[in-house]
Amino acid sequence: MGYAKQTFATSTRKKVSLANAIHHSSFIYNRLKKFNFCKFYSNRVVNHLMGILISIFISGYHGKTTDFAKNSSFHRTTIAHFLNSGKWDDSLLADTLKRSVIEIIYSEAARTGKPVFCIVDDTIASKTKPSSRALHPIEDAYFHQSHLKGKQDYGHQAVAVMLSCNGIVLNYAFVLYNKSISKINIVQNIARELPVPPVMSYFLCDCWYVSEKIISTFVERGFHTIGALKTNRMLYPFGIRKKLSEFAALLSVTHADFNLVTVKNKNYYVYRYEGKLNGIENAVVLLSYPEKAFGNPKALRAFLSTDVSLSTDEILSCYVCRWSIEVFFRQCKDKLALGSYQIRSAQGIRRYWLLMSLAHYMCVTGTGEFCSFETGYHRICDTIQQEQYWYLFQCARESNDFDSFMKLAV
Repeated sequence: MGYAKQTFATSTRKKVSLANAIHHSSFIYNRLKKFNFCKFYSNRVVNHLMGILISIFISGYHGKTTDFAKNSSFHRTTIAHFLNSGKWDDSLLADTLKRSVIEIIYSEAARTGKPVFCIVDDTIASKTKPSSRALHPIEDAYFHQSHLKGKQDYGHQAVAVMLSCNGIVLNYAFVLYNKSISKINIVQNIARELPVPPVMSYFLCDCWYVSEKIISTFVERGFHTIGALKTNRMLYPFGIRKKLSEFAALLSVTHADFNLVTVKNKNYYVYRYEGKLNGIENAVVLLSYPEKAFGNPKALRAFLSTDVSLSTDEILSCYVCRWSIEVFFRQCKDKLALGSYQIRSAQGIRRYWLLMSLAHYMCVTGTGEFCSFETGYHRICDTIQQEQYWYLFQCARESNDFDSFMKLAV
């Protein structure tokens, strides 16, 4: 209760009023104020942002406009209009958030000398396919190949970009893929936005983003690439053009060419190739089998590093850091309603994703110290709940009977 008392101290010096009602959070307001949003946005926009952010940290949240209305002084149709077609500059919020993420991650890299990881992947927010007679279907929803489900999945596909350093992981961008521009071009455009990091840094990705164009763009920004490779990629061992899986089959007859490597307490047999690939003049490729599945073609995994100075252990240890984006997707779906929001317009969806990214940022950075998302999320949930209890307590102290209490509290 102590922190909630401090955050509500100013508002309770005077008689509690409807302006400081249960729809207000001093904690959220102070975070918006720190970004100067209270200076650049009108009170109406700030109140909308606050209502949506409060909803995210309330139990039972599903990303629906009815959730927002429960924690806002606005009707749900007004909130829907605010997201879908409201006349407010969301690019100001996006640019401010990006600058803050850059400042935190790059400062940490300069302070510690540890690399910046730019991590890219995509996920699908599944939706129900509308009837062919639907008058207002959800915009920019398509069928996408789901690698998790192993089949086509209908919904919105998001390309996420995370920046990480020394264990601090923040979302830099969350881009709605609508087939008007390729994912490769989306990632290239984001790479061009990034300033050159203060230390040697790495772009981490799975096999779908190991593209010559993306690799070249990140090189220009001071990033080497470490990523997974498809097993049909062409290598040139001893100057002979050969498919990666075929080359691995020749090697897997014996353990002699492989080294046993331990990553995250698991053992792998790894062969290190250095040389040419299609579209890449020189890089390291690691061919890997789990210790107990050596030689099994289905267990073969391959990884690429354009930084040939890294050891095998260093390449694999860096690639493991890519997993943080998968954790981010799960957090967004479990806690931030990425899989259950009900917004129809493309602009409304982009704006909601932007506020979702802001909520994630607040969880990691907004509680006074850098912490995991889960820790920060529960701290903010507790703080907002205590603020509401404190407000009701003040209402009760200002009231003489139940009717007067209800006039203040509702």
